[in-house]
Amino acid sequence: MNTKNTLSVSEARKKFFEIIEKAQKPDNYFVLTLKGKPKAVLMSSDDFECWQETLETYQDFPDLQKSLREAQTAFETGAYKKFTSIEEMLFKEGFVLADKGNSQYEVQSQHSPRSRKRNKTAQRKR
Repeated sequence: MNTKNTLSVSEARKKFFEIIEKAQKPDNYFVLTLKGKPKAVLMSSDDFECWQETLETYQDFPDLQKSLREAQTAFETGAYKKFTSIEEMLFKEGFVLADKGNSQYEVQSQHSPRSRKRNKTAQRKR
Protein backbone atom coordinates (compact mmCIF):
# COMPACT_ATOMS: atom_id res chain seq x y z
CA MET A 1 0.00 0.00 0.00
CA ASN A 2 1.36 3.40 -0.97
CA THR A 3 1.58 5.34 2.30
CA LYS A 4 1.94 8.63 0.42
CA ASN A 5 -1.63 8.25 -0.84
CA THR A 6 -3.12 6.68 2.29
CA LEU A 7 -5.36 8.93 4.33
CA SER A 8 -7.74 8.52 7.20
CA VAL A 9 -11.38 9.17 6.40
CA SER A 10 -11.30 12.22 8.70
CA GLU A 11 -8.30 13.70 6.87
CA ALA A 12 -9.85 12.89 3.50
CA ARG A 13 -13.05 14.68 4.52
CA LYS A 14 -11.05 17.86 5.18
CA LYS A 15 -9.20 17.67 1.84
CA PHE A 16 -11.99 16.13 -0.21
CA PHE A 17 -11.88 18.46 -3.25
CA GLU A 18 -8.08 18.50 -3.29
CA ILE A 19 -8.01 14.69 -3.26
CA ILE A 20 -10.55 14.48 -6.09
CA GLU A 21 -8.43 16.84 -8.17
CA LYS A 22 -5.25 14.81 -7.56
CA ALA A 23 -7.05 11.51 -8.25
CA GLN A 24 -7.81 12.67 -11.80
CA LYS A 25 -4.18 12.17 -12.82
CA PRO A 26 -3.48 8.78 -14.42
CA ASP A 27 -2.48 6.00 -12.00
CA ASN A 28 -3.02 8.24 -8.97
CA TYR A 29 -5.32 6.87 -6.29
CA PHE A 30 -6.00 7.27 -2.58
CA VAL A 31 -6.59 4.57 0.02
CA LEU A 32 -8.97 5.76 2.72
CA THR A 33 -8.61 4.18 6.15
CA LEU A 34 -10.88 3.94 9.15
CA LYS A 35 -9.23 3.16 12.49
CA GLY A 36 -6.02 2.35 10.59
CA LYS A 37 -7.61 -0.24 8.29
CA PRO A 38 -8.10 0.31 4.56
CA LYS A 39 -11.80 0.73 3.79
CA ALA A 40 -12.08 2.39 0.38
CA VAL A 41 -10.10 3.53 -2.65
CA LEU A 42 -10.62 6.78 -4.52
CA MET A 43 -9.44 6.88 -8.14
CA SER A 44 -10.38 8.61 -11.37
CA SER A 45 -13.40 7.32 -13.22
CA ASP A 46 -11.18 6.59 -16.27
CA ASP A 47 -8.89 4.36 -14.21
CA PHE A 48 -11.90 2.66 -12.66
CA GLU A 49 -13.40 1.93 -16.10
CA CYS A 50 -10.07 0.44 -17.22
CA TRP A 51 -10.03 -1.84 -14.17
CA GLN A 52 -13.61 -2.89 -14.85
CA GLU A 53 -12.86 -3.70 -18.49
CA THR A 54 -9.80 -5.70 -17.48
CA LEU A 55 -11.78 -7.72 -14.95
CA GLU A 56 -14.55 -8.39 -17.47
CA THR A 57 -12.00 -9.55 -20.04
CA TYR A 58 -10.40 -11.94 -17.56
CA GLN A 59 -13.84 -13.29 -16.66
CA ASP A 60 -14.78 -13.77 -20.31
CA PHE A 61 -11.48 -15.52 -21.08
CA PRO A 62 -10.32 -17.45 -17.99
CA ASP A 63 -7.14 -18.75 -19.65
CA LEU A 64 -6.15 -15.32 -20.95
CA GLN A 65 -3.83 -14.46 -18.07
CA LYS A 66 -1.96 -17.75 -18.46
CA SER A 67 -1.72 -17.24 -22.24
CA LEU A 68 -0.45 -13.70 -21.79
CA ARG A 69 2.22 -14.84 -19.34
CA GLU A 70 3.31 -17.60 -21.73
CA ALA A 71 3.45 -15.17 -24.66
CA GLN A 72 5.46 -12.66 -22.61
CA THR A 73 7.91 -15.35 -21.52
CA ALA A 74 8.22 -16.63 -25.10
CA PHE A 75 8.91 -13.12 -26.34
CA GLU A 76 11.50 -12.40 -23.63
CA THR A 77 13.37 -15.68 -24.24
CA GLY A 78 13.26 -15.41 -28.02
CA ALA A 79 11.03 -18.47 -28.36
CA TYR A 80 8.43 -16.33 -30.14
CA LYS A 81 10.10 -17.25 -33.43
CA LYS A 82 8.29 -20.57 -33.30
CA PHE A 83 4.95 -18.76 -33.60
CA THR A 84 3.41 -18.24 -37.02
CA SER A 85 2.20 -14.95 -38.42
CA ILE A 86 -1.44 -14.26 -39.12
CA GLU A 87 -0.71 -14.42 -42.84
CA GLU A 88 0.76 -17.92 -42.46
CA MET A 89 -2.21 -19.07 -40.42
CA LEU A 90 -4.69 -17.76 -42.99
CA PHE A 91 -2.76 -19.38 -45.83
CA LYS A 92 -2.80 -22.75 -44.02
CA GLU A 93 -6.58 -22.40 -43.61
CA GLY A 94 -6.99 -21.93 -47.36
CA PHE A 95 -7.39 -18.18 -47.58
CA VAL A 96 -5.71 -16.49 -50.51
CA LEU A 97 -4.06 -13.25 -49.59
CA ALA A 98 -4.29 -10.37 -52.03
CA ASP A 99 -1.13 -9.12 -53.65
CA LYS A 100 -1.11 -5.51 -52.50
CA GLY A 101 1.11 -4.48 -55.38
CA ASN A 102 -1.26 -5.90 -57.97
CA SER A 103 -4.11 -3.48 -58.71
CA GLN A 104 -6.53 -6.23 -59.74
CA TYR A 105 -6.85 -7.24 -56.08
CA GLU A 106 -7.40 -3.75 -54.75
CA VAL A 107 -10.82 -2.90 -53.40
CA GLN A 108 -12.54 -0.49 -55.69
CA SER A 109 -14.80 2.12 -54.20
CA GLN A 110 -18.10 2.54 -55.95
CA HIS A 111 -18.47 5.85 -57.73
CA SER A 112 -21.28 7.08 -59.87
CA PRO A 113 -20.61 6.86 -63.64
CA ARG A 114 -20.08 10.60 -63.67
CA SER A 115 -17.27 10.29 -61.10
CA ARG A 116 -15.54 7.60 -63.16
CA LYS A 117 -15.38 9.91 -66.17
CA ARG A 118 -13.77 12.60 -64.08
CA ASN A 119 -11.22 10.14 -62.73
CA LYS A 120 -10.35 8.87 -66.23
CA THR A 121 -9.99 12.45 -67.49
CA ALA A 122 -7.76 13.31 -64.54
CA GLN A 123 -5.60 10.26 -65.24
CA ARG A 124 -5.16 11.17 -68.93
CA LYS A 125 -3.94 14.64 -68.00
CA ARG A 126 -1.17 13.16 -65.86
